Amino acid sequence: MSSENLTRDEARRRASFLSTDAYEIRLDLTTDERTFRTETTLRFDAAEAQETFLDLIAEEVHEIELNGELLPDPASRFDGARVRLPALAEGANTVRVLATGRYMNTGEGLHRFVDPVDDEVYLYTQFEVSDARRMFACFEQPDLKATYQLTVTAPDHWRVISNSPTPEPSAAGEGTATWAFSPTERMSTYLVALIAGNYQGGTGEVTARDGRTIPMGVFARASLADHVDARDVIDVTRAGIEFYEEAFDQDFPFRKYDQVFVPEYNMGAMENPGAITYVESYVFRSDVADAVRERRDLTILHELAHMWFGDLVTMRWWDDLWLNESFAEYASTLASAEVTRWDDAWTTFALSEKSWAYQQDQLPSTHPIVADMVDLEAVETNFDGITYAKGASVLRQLVAYVGREEFFAGVRAYFAKHAWGNTELSDLLTELEATSGRDLTRWAQLWLQRSGVNTLAPVIEHDAEGAVSRFAIRQTAPAEHPVLRPHRLQVGGFSLQDGKLVRTETLELDVDGELTEVPELAGRRADLWLLNDGDLTYTKVRLDADSLAVAMEHLRDLEDPLARTLLWSAAWDMVRDAELPSRRFQQLVLANLTGESSSSVVRTLLQQLESVAGPYAAAEERAGRTEQAADAVWALAQEVEAGSDTQLQLLESFARLARTTEHRSTLEGLLGGGIALPGREIDTDLRWKLVISLAVLGGIDAAGIDEQLAADDTQSGRKHALTARAALPTEVAKAKAWRRTVEKDTLANESVTAVVQGFRRVTDETLIAPYRPRYFEEISRIWAERSNEIATRLVSGYFPHSYGGQGVLDAADQWLADSEDAPFGLRRIIIEGRDTVARQERVRAADVE
Repeated sequence: MSSENLTRDEARRRASFLSTDAYEIRLDLTTDERTFRTETTLRFDAAEAQETFLDLIAEEVHEIELNGELLPDPASRFDGARVRLPALAEGANTVRVLATGRYMNTGEGLHRFVDPVDDEVYLYTQFEVSDARRMFACFEQPDLKATYQLTVTAPDHWRVISNSPTPEPSAAGEGTATWAFSPTERMSTYLVALIAGNYQGGTGEVTARDGRTIPMGVFARASLADHVDARDVIDVTRAGIEFYEEAFDQDFPFRKYDQVFVPEYNMGAMENPGAITYVESYVFRSDVADAVRERRDLTILHELAHMWFGDLVTMRWWDDLWLNESFAEYASTLASAEVTRWDDAWTTFALSEKSWAYQQDQLPSTHPIVADMVDLEAVETNFDGITYAKGASVLRQLVAYVGREEFFAGVRAYFAKHAWGNTELSDLLTELEATSGRDLTRWAQLWLQRSGVNTLAPVIEHDAEGAVSRFAIRQTAPAEHPVLRPHRLQVGGFSLQDGKLVRTETLELDVDGELTEVPELAGRRADLWLLNDGDLTYTKVRLDADSLAVAMEHLRDLEDPLARTLLWSAAWDMVRDAELPSRRFQQLVLANLTGESSSSVVRTLLQQLESVAGPYAAAEERAGRTEQAADAVWALAQEVEAGSDTQLQLLESFARLARTTEHRSTLEGLLGGGIALPGREIDTDLRWKLVISLAVLGGIDAAGIDEQLAADDTQSGRKHALTARAALPTEVAKAKAWRRTVEKDTLANESVTAVVQGFRRVTDETLIAPYRPRYFEEISRIWAERSNEIATRLVSGYFPHSYGGQGVLDAADQWLADSEDAPFGLRRIIIEGRDTVARQERVRAADVE
């Protein structure tokens, strides 16, 4: 096992006799383009005079000093990931490590980026899970909290941001300055932040509940600063702070709150206390759908919730990562629904987030919400739909189970008891049991410590006059995870009245075991019965035959948007489970899409439409189905309101679906101005989407792509150009894309993904089919040689889903059989990819029966 891969047992051993006090970190960012100088002084106590180690990934260690004594031959004590320390003094200890660190272009550690617009250099850190050690020597585990005092030397025109308020710099030499930050609050190593460069934007402030003024900044690269809508970001943040302070009965924990949009970012955002980083695509230089704006606001609230869940109180070890992510996901959706303009946030959650959770929970790699994180490699694989979306869904069920007031009373007690500390599952359950009066042991075992998703289906009998004579709810579980759970839920009955489906019956009840009788509904009538109306629990739902027929015919007549979304979700689950032909779902979407007012619902339905018209369509029907979907979407784009959100989304979907010569002509007309949609400007980012789709169809060549890039030679433009070039339908283009990403290791993280995305865009799958055997030959080498982030992007991105079939299943099975000792993270990607292709095969088979 690599020494980079810290195990849970090693972390527990180290924490059993160490307690950390304070770090002093000195960084010189003016050395050269590749490396920086890092000096760390750490003060800590040892209960035993034991040997131990610091975590550090660096180019070279120059000095190691322990308790005032320089250790000889520091290189011999450093193996590339750990610095071995001799026996410590019992009691107080001080260790100092001087090293040369290396900038990264993978989005891990201290990332360095040069803006092609003005050649300005931008830095930012991304340390979760275990990359603080790429910037400073540390005990890289969440339960050894400390304070951090950073001193940073950098170009004097830069803005330097960390967790503490930014101090006035002092001159350090010609063109350089030094920023000496005050110590942070106590926190874990992965939360330390450094963001430095010519970041520009706007500022503001928020008044906390205790009367403190919290300064705020919203920044991005100088070349993007004109597109930063700082006021909107601060307004959402202000609403979130007010909501969370009251909900948690805890004042905002930190002294300031900067939010920075950074380049080449791996995730949506990161919750560094007082110094949030976001993916740069949340700076809108072109028009975007409201679904994207809603997602950005939700992300703002998610990261803000982490100031309490994760930062103020942190999991002891990564087994309880859900205590951070599930709570932030639940709290941010609740806040979004109650204090922002996105009052239908739970509708978005039901169709998009829970769909992610259901999909993840049906993979062979599913795991409990409280996962068994034996080491850091295991942690890296579990930032997934279970930890985020399923966890949040189960928390919503817990709120229904114990009551909202009781739930938040327990949360408040939890924060009051554990502020600035570390916790695990039992700490939370103790407080929730005290405030709710319920024993949650069984509930936690079934919901948090067992995998899988249940299915609930109604059992309905009628009397001669059509009234319900018997109503029961049958619960089933997959054979791999035979767990039946308690559910607090609602049953809704909907009846056709004046051409509309309206709710006429509602019953809230507890469901448990295999069969739950519901005598309260005897004698009632409805045209459609919906289990889990209100979406209180986490379960797949089936409809009885009569209700399904009504839903298929009258979906757009159902006025309640959440209930309508639950019917969409049930139909989609049936498609994925090969119970409903994908062609029927395609018909359902095209007949009802324009009846949806939620931008996020439209976005998800269009994604699902592209799936049923493509990989879920029977092979012999796929080309025709895709052509039909593209024609229908283009027709709808011309019919809907001019300049509307739905029009934009329909146009973007048409570009992705386009396949025929006629479609290519339409794209050419849109790009060249010969065809126009009323109210729709072809702005910069929309132009690139048309260019990429034209590249797929051979409607533009490399020279044409270069012309487009000359008009937008920015970071975004360069990424789009990489995708377009890789999408060209030639063997040469595909070979170049493969060579640039797989055989060479020069591209930064986002550029790798841009090329992979273009490579995969084909209308003729035979163009990339020869790469299937090469893929399975290369992946072990890729995993061994590349960083975790880049390896994951390559292995996941190039898995041959779209040109799958039995050949891919056989190749994956052979690789898995031959690679039993391969790292878990790599095997998981192949196992999940194989399962995705197997599901596609089942869905396709159901489509022709």
